[in-house]
Amino acid sequence: MAGEGLVTVASSRPVGETVDRLVELAENAGLVVFARIDHAANAVAAGLELRPMQLLVFGHGRGGTPLLADGPTSGLDLPLKVLAWEDDQGAVHVTYNDATWLAERHNLGDASAAAVAALGKGLVTLVGKATE
Repeated sequence: MAGEGLVTVASSRPVGETVDRLVELAENAGLVVFARIDHAANAVAAGLELRPMQLLVFGHGRGGTPLLADGPTSGLDLPLKVLAWEDDQGAVHVTYNDATWLAERHNLGDASAAAVAALGKGLVTLVGKATE
């Protein structure tokens, strides 16, 4: 899967277990889980088929507010989102937006640089633990 600003990591767990682990880790870190969207279940409900794919939406005001204050359009990409998905070979991956790319996309400046760095480090840690 290619795309500017996307980070993709292989997961050793099935999609559902990967997202379960992401939820657990996020909540243990004091983050708020806003939504868990099961795209595959939604496809089935529409009479269609889709490989396993779930989106987790999460965040915390401490992390996102500096970005929103610096560049209001960052609200299009916040709260944070992580997509767990299965490819056509059955391998599971987790994809998320790179924090530096988000800063560039929304022309964020020095006012939010520390928050961007913290978000980036947090995503790498969270996804790394969830996919091991």
